[in-house]
Amino acid sequence: MSDMDLSKFEKKIHLRNIKVEDIDEIIELSKICFPNMKPWTKAQLKSHIKHFPEGQLCVEYEDKIIGSCSSLIINFDEYDVKHTWDEITDKGYIKNHNYDGDNLYGIEVMVHPDYRRMKIGRRLYDARKELAQRMNLKSIIIGGRIPNYHKHAEEMSPREYVEEVRAQNIYDPVLTFQLMNGFILKRINNNYLKDDDNSMKYATLMEWPNIDYMPQTKRIYKTSFPVRVFVVQYMMKQINSFHDFAHQCEYYVDISSDYKSDFIVFPEIFTTQLLSFIEEKSPSLAIRRLTRYTEDYIKLFTDLAVKYNVNIIGGSHFVEEDGDIYNIAYLFRRDGTIDKQYKLHITPNEERWWGIQPGDEIKIFDTDCGKIAILICYDMEFPELSRIVAERGANIIFSPFCTDDRQGYLRVRYCAQARAVENQVYTVIAGTVGNLTEAENMDIQYAQSAIFTPSDFSFPRDGIVAECTPNIEMVIVGDIDLEVLRRSRSSGSVRQFNNRRTDLYEITVKEAKNTKKNDGFEYDPEI
Repeated sequence: MSDMDLSKFEKKIHLRNIKVEDIDEIIELSKICFPNMKPWTKAQLKSHIKHFPEGQLCVEYEDKIIGSCSSLIINFDEYDVKHTWDEITDKGYIKNHNYDGDNLYGIEVMVHPDYRRMKIGRRLYDARKELAQRMNLKSIIIGGRIPNYHKHAEEMSPREYVEEVRAQNIYDPVLTFQLMNGFILKRINNNYLKDDDNSMKYATLMEWPNIDYMPQTKRIYKTSFPVRVFVVQYMMKQINSFHDFAHQCEYYVDISSDYKSDFIVFPEIFTTQLLSFIEEKSPSLAIRRLTRYTEDYIKLFTDLAVKYNVNIIGGSHFVEEDGDIYNIAYLFRRDGTIDKQYKLHITPNEERWWGIQPGDEIKIFDTDCGKIAILICYDMEFPELSRIVAERGANIIFSPFCTDDRQGYLRVRYCAQARAVENQVYTVIAGTVGNLTEAENMDIQYAQSAIFTPSDFSFPRDGIVAECTPNIEMVIVGDIDLEVLRRSRSSGSVRQFNNRRTDLYEITVKEAKNTKKNDGFEYDPEI
């Protein structure tokens, strides 16, 4: 008896996560499924995959995508029950996705019209339920369309229409399906989806409770996530050796540890204090001699970070690489790892006197207090950089600076405060004071170091946690709260970060022309 080739009868159907290469096909599917509504954009779908790849699902049949669904995780209690689709999805980009949330929120399900008798929607809903169970989420919440309501709008209210559908007197392709899949009606929202004319912009808020949900510690609200920041307004004064410099730095690190600080911040190029004993009158040659202390500087602060259990923003230091001089800020973590950020914008003064070259890499860093970024002085005056690092997850932007007059200082200060408001992040500026009478181009200093916050009721009245007295050697200590920051972004009086019109504009980061070499120390990779 011959074997029959069964493969020719097979119809391959596969439910899987959406991949970047599926995006064009998903967009075409959305145009077919919702011809009178605005389709997904590439930027939105890429953002879905970036922020929550597990929640983006599709059904592939005979190598063709015939259905898909998108979702994100939130703490629903933090949102108004009368929310709109734009509010709950960050205008379709789901940048408000929160892995520590309690609820899976479904933002779209679509099935190709030619395949709507194959229970594709059921497969997608079941997959969502499995995801909620696997991730131990409390429930699935959806804002459901009622696309047949426009046929009955003249004779009944939305509530009456919904009741008729629940009583099975009227069929609605979305609401009927959701009720059959175990979703419970919670309320009706108006103005939910602005281009949903068939639903007359109404939507049903529905919930599927996960009966297997087990409350866990991580699901309980954080009341706070405090981070203590210690800022050094560093006095530039005559010293006689690197040992003198190290002794002064350790003094401040020791104090920061006594205050149980999470970060201590030193100013930009404060290592130029070493020029006070380097006998070289030419500014450019003096800086090259200063770079010889790079290994001593890195070893000093690596040891201090570990010894005193504090993350150190090591100001910045001039470093020679392949014959060029760069202004580099180092992060010395208290676990002993090191990373660095090159200064990206070089002032005319730095270029003319010292021949400093710009870096070409924008980085954020993981720490035990969340993601941070370092923008050195002049870099804070370019708002694109702060927006980029905020979009990549930085909650604190540290800005070591060195300015010689009040005008220069105020440029740094005003921009740091603006960046805190624009991006709803904390910004920290730390500068040098005093003078180095023997060092050319480092004669005088002007600073008033400070810690800034966004401007809202949850933060200090003037958006200032703490600030130094101008132009004297001193420190400030301030507590900032990352949980307050997170809540402010999702439910503050204004939400600049989430309300960006990314449908109208966006910032594009170009590929770096060059990659700086590793200089022999161990660095964490870029996040």
